[in-house]
Amino acid sequence: MLGWYPGHMNKARRQIQEALPEIDVAIEVLDARLPYSSANPMLAGLTRHKPVLKILSRADLADPERTREWVAYFDALPDTRALAVTTTNARELKRIPKLCHELAGQVRADRDVRVMVMGIPNVGKSTLINGLAGKAIAKTGNEPAVTKRQQKVRIAGRVALIDTPGVLWPKIEDQASAYRLAATGAIRDTAIDYVEVAVVTAAELARRYPEALKARYKLGDLPPYAANPEAERVEADGPQRVDLLAVAGFDGHAILAEIASRRGGLRAGGEVDLHRGAEVLLHELRDGKLGRLTLETPTDIPAPTEEEDTAAEAENNDGGGAHNSA
Repeated sequence: MLGWYPGHMNKARRQIQEALPEIDVAIEVLDARLPYSSANPMLAGLTRHKPVLKILSRADLADPERTREWVAYFDALPDTRALAVTTTNARELKRIPKLCHELAGQVRADRDVRVMVMGIPNVGKSTLINGLAGKAIAKTGNEPAVTKRQQKVRIAGRVALIDTPGVLWPKIEDQASAYRLAATGAIRDTAIDYVEVAVVTAAELARRYPEALKARYKLGDLPPYAANPEAERVEADGPQRVDLLAVAGFDGHAILAEIASRRGGLRAGGEVDLHRGAEVLLHELRDGKLGRLTLETPTDIPAPTEEEDTAAEAENNDGGGAHNSA
């Protein structure tokens, strides 16, 4: 479904890796609506020996109760703090320099705390940096991958920021995460099957926020999902795919068809334009018109695989690393 790992992102990964030894704190900007799916596992590996401040951006679009759960989850991790913000709200951003100093620990009095800002594309990094700087320094936009190179800026509170290009990873193993990222616009619409993403999103919204979905589109009862055995067949050598509609328990296809029929997608002869329904649902979700919604909770984080557990154990036995506080 997805093909979106341009060469400049591979270059960005190398730049991040080269700069990290001089960094005191890493800021990872996450989308508050999907804090797990918008966290690049590659960045977690690169920053595993650095204190990390998780900034949950677009908090004004996310479910406040779910956001509190996520902040508590991240705050419980070692060397990690979390702060939910609206990146255009200067008052909320004022806490960030102080948190960076707390995470950095002892730093020489003659230099700033060095902070690297990272995250996937279109998650609000540049808007955050502009808000912290109090002026437009980093380029912003609604499309992913606007920032193409590292940018450095000094802000109040004795903090020096390095902005990095948004970095996606070559393959997302968790299919549910891939669809959530696509639904919120972290992946270019030209790289996804628009209708397929909207079908899965409709089913997920029916599971998590049924009343909001029904109210916005004046829907009746939300149809449950009845799996089609023929549709689920996979070739012997083909990839195994999770039936996300079965996980959600709702028929996203039928829901999307109803949305389309109510929003200008009903053609002559009764044919339903599903692409029209997909445009309506995904655009309005991204604009917050369905209300403040969060597409995942900490309980949705998959359990580590046996290979991941083994890798983590080997890393711990290797002794880890120390924070740079020179």
